[in-house]
Amino acid sequence: MPYIVSGAANNSISKALADIDNAEFKYDYPGGLKLKPGSELHNKIVDEVMRRARESYEAISSRHPSWRRMDQVNTSYKYVDDTEEKIQDKDDRKPVSILFPYTYAVRETLLTYLVTAFFQDPLFTYEGVGDDDVVGAKLLTLLVRMHCMRNKIPLALHTMFGDSLSYGIGPVSPGWTRRRGSRIKEVTGSAFDLEGVEVAGESIKEFVKGIVFEGNDLENIDPYRYLPDPNVASHKIQDGEYLGWWRQSDYMKLLNEESMDEGCFNIRYLKLLKNKLSFLSGDPSDRNKKENRPDLRSSVNTNKIDVIPMYIDLIPSEWGLGKGDYPEKWWFEVAADSIVIRAEQMQQHHGMFPVAVACPDFDGYTATPISRLETLYGLQHTLDWLFNSHIANVRKAINDMIVYDPWMINTNDVKDPKAGKLIRTRRPSWGKGKVTDYISQLGITDITRTHLADSNYIAEWMQRLVAADDSMMGMTRTSGPDRLTGQEFQGTRGSALSRLQRLSMMISLQAMQDIGFFFASHAQQYITKETYVQVLGDLPEKLAAEYAGGKTRLKVSPSDLYIEYDVIPRDGSIPGGNFSESWIQLFNIIGTDPELRQMFDVPRIFIHIARELGAKNVEDFKKAVSLTQPKVVPDEVIEKEMDKGNIVPTGA
Repeated sequence: MPYIVSGAANNSISKALADIDNAEFKYDYPGGLKLKPGSELHNKIVDEVMRRARESYEAISSRHPSWRRMDQVNTSYKYVDDTEEKIQDKDDRKPVSILFPYTYAVRETLLTYLVTAFFQDPLFTYEGVGDDDVVGAKLLTLLVRMHCMRNKIPLALHTMFGDSLSYGIGPVSPGWTRRRGSRIKEVTGSAFDLEGVEVAGESIKEFVKGIVFEGNDLENIDPYRYLPDPNVASHKIQDGEYLGWWRQSDYMKLLNEESMDEGCFNIRYLKLLKNKLSFLSGDPSDRNKKENRPDLRSSVNTNKIDVIPMYIDLIPSEWGLGKGDYPEKWWFEVAADSIVIRAEQMQQHHGMFPVAVACPDFDGYTATPISRLETLYGLQHTLDWLFNSHIANVRKAINDMIVYDPWMINTNDVKDPKAGKLIRTRRPSWGKGKVTDYISQLGITDITRTHLADSNYIAEWMQRLVAADDSMMGMTRTSGPDRLTGQEFQGTRGSALSRLQRLSMMISLQAMQDIGFFFASHAQQYITKETYVQVLGDLPEKLAAEYAGGKTRLKVSPSDLYIEYDVIPRDGSIPGGNFSESWIQLFNIIGTDPELRQMFDVPRIFIHIARELGAKNVEDFKKAVSLTQPKVVPDEVIEKEMDKGNIVPTGA
């Protein structure tokens, strides 16, 4: 029987599926499952996925109004009403109400700190668990580094940081991507001599199709389209029963995915559907309305299709997916709320939902915590009012408010807006006293002149709440003593850095560590070909010399990655923020004290200070050290070895 979903938005699904019941596309479904649209198992999967999607969307959508306000205050576009629109229609040079972009400035300051703290090369560092894992962990670090460069992972991380600050959550989905194309390969042709013997011919170059790149990728999940289990906290998504989101695609892209991925099917049935959008379709963020852009989803030139990927912990025997009586993780994708295009048991070695979430301001209980910038909305709203009320008062004041006697004064001359105008009196006023008796201007009182000064106090409180003071914004202090002492600057900046370091440490533990773990696990499981990686300066000299033989490139094979590893999380600090001046003073003391020089490794301390000050490639300036160390041998031993012929004098 056809699948029916309650709700007006899905009343046409039953008829649509009835239209394709007679269609027959020959698909070999995974595991021998019967997943043709309209079958009992197919309809059950659609029903279970959509039920969870609706449950999650109803819980998450309650936060959408607050998120839309965050999108609004993070810009500085005009925000006019009907009255001000008429004013601009008459004279577009007159100022109107705007959204004062101070929350945007605060957001940029916090983002700058996070980018500086995390965008250090390499992004993810791994450490071997056992002695036999040391080399593999270093190679894994270099391989993941190359993936991050090729797939521009920092761009996705930047979006994740911004989402976590604005909406309270920044979800991402790590994955593995393979790009197919053609490579140039040199092939030696064959030829025959006069006697018919085959000999080597000329080398020719030909294009060979295949995989040109494979590696880790990172996909941002729009918080408006995020569908987590609302019964678990935002930082404990792995404890939930399901996890999903919805994404926009099109028919051509899905058809191409079906041709390359054996786990994707039923795409050709989608062409028979008239409505290919989800009940989530539209733009819950109203971003298109804010920027006055058309909704491209309604384009007649692109066959848009909404897809809901969802990971579910389930018991296969209850779903009809197998005989197992214990929970298993399965991955489903439902297109257009009605067609299953993927149903497979998750085979990832990490055994987790492949999603990470950054939620630095989590409360430990709710699925959608209040973001850091949301706490500033009340102050931002007051700041907008102070600024715009002053603008409105000034606009009112610069328009002359005149009281005159129309019997004595020419009305058209009074209405003339030109400067240097001449106002004529009427004949009855001639010779009858002062002109000021017939015309005067009303007194103007600016009750909003202190609003701009008051806005400074509002801005200072916004900075205090999020630890984005003037020094963090790159500005000098505007209040207090005329001279800012170095001790005062270092103390206040150190306190602000400590608060921001707490913010970045939470993101490191919640998202960055999980992403690094996913990347390493995917590299171990999915890599199929040898890859060359660049040798970095932080590899120990002995390891680099023994493994690379002095080369700048290493070949990484899949077998090299069969190791046990740990992800080394970053502490959230930034270069130059870890009391570098104190380290320089200690370095000077150690360098001048013989006993301290024997106790401490002076070169390593120097490298640490250089890194803290922001030097990223300090290892490039180190001298090459030979692995063959000179030995002191007694003269009698040398004479005996020379007699045996084991050693010879230099130059002999």
